[in-house]
Amino acid sequence: MRNMGSMGSSARLSMEENEENEEKSSKFNIATFQAREEEVERKKMEVKEKVEVQLGRAEEEAKRLTQIWEELEVMADPMRKEVGYIRKKIDMINRDLKPLGLSCQKKEKEFKEALESFNEKNKEKAQLVATLMELLTESERLRIKKLEELSKNVESIP
Repeated sequence: MRNMGSMGSSARLSMEENEENEEKSSKFNIATFQAREEEVERKKMEVKEKVEVQLGRAEEEAKRLTQIWEELEVMADPMRKEVGYIRKKIDMINRDLKPLGLSCQKKEKEFKEALESFNEKNKEKAQLVATLMELLTESERLRIKKLEELSKNVESIP
C-alpha cells in the first residue's frame, strides 16, 4: 500500500512538472508573439518613415518646381516642356504614394485584428487549462479517498 501512496505523489509531481512545462510553453509562446509583434511594429514604423520621407521629398520638390515654374513663366517657351515633364513625374509619384499610405493603414488594421484574435485564443486556452487543472485535482482527490476506503477495508479483514 505504501507503494500506491508513492505513486500518488509521483502523479502529483508529474502533474506539477506538466504545469511547469505548460507555464514555460505559455511564456515562450508569449515571448515569441511579443517578438513578432515588435517586429511587425518595427516594420510598420519603417514603412511609415519611408512614406513620410517620400511625402516630404515630394512636397519639397513640388515647392521647388512651383518656384521654378513661376520663374519660367517669365522666360521663353522652350523651358515649359521640361517643366511640364517634371510636373508629370511629380504627379506620378503622388499617385504612387497614395496606395502606399492606404497599404500602411490596411496592414495596421490586419495587425490589430490578428492581435485581438490571438488574445482571445490565449484567454480561451487559459480557461481550458484552469478547467483541466480543476478536473485533475478533483480526480486525484477522489482516487485518494477511494484508496483510503480500500485501505480501511483491507485493515478490517481479519
